Amino acid sequence: MIDWNPLILTFELAITTTLFLLVIAIPIAYWLAFSTSKIKPVVETLVSMPLVLPPTVLGFYLLVFLSPSSMLGGWLEDTFNLRFIFSYQGLVVGSILYSLPFMVHPIQSGFTKVPTALSEASYVLGKSKWTTLLKVILPNSKPALLAGIVLSFAHTIGEFGVVLMIGGNIPGVTRVASIAIYDEVESLQYATANTYSLILFGITFSILFLVYLSNSGYLKRVVS
Repeated sequence: MIDWNPLILTFELAITTTLFLLVIAIPIAYWLAFSTSKIKPVVETLVSMPLVLPPTVLGFYLLVFLSPSSMLGGWLEDTFNLRFIFSYQGLVVGSILYSLPFMVHPIQSGFTKVPTALSEASYVLGKSKWTTLLKVILPNSKPALLAGIVLSFAHTIGEFGVVLMIGGNIPGVTRVASIAIYDEVESLQYATANTYSLILFGITFSILFLVYLSNSGYLKRVVS
């Protein structure tokens, strides 16, 4: 019989990661879209690193820096009682870092496509950059925001290397669906692995399909 805990944990992690990323990525994307700072290429490179960096590399350095034996990890545990290694909190941190470019890049692209005349008009009216972002730029970047949310959510669902390195394989705590599939294949339980895989495939396909339908305007025409 299939254990539903890895699937529940996977979607819980995907939702948590996506919400955190949305809050983190908007200011980063805004700065990257409009900044002329000399360090902008450095920041863009760091944000984009998870796209090309092997997940095990990121997972390894998270283990090194967040381990209780490290300066940072020890301080976090002693001061805030936070332990990130082999814990759900660690999965969230690893997922945020690994999925960061999937949220930042679409939003950054959306911000740059907002007509500058709209922002300039807001500034002329005496609005601050923060107000302009909230009332002008974000409302005109809805497709980019949706793309970032969906890509980050879907990417988190499919994570394996990072979550395995920092979270291990603890049932009910860090054993997400991708790790459960690997375990079932290792134990030659192909039927169970297939069930997990089909569920993930069906849900992610449905989400992406609905997003593409919405962006094409088909759903709006059907509803109207």
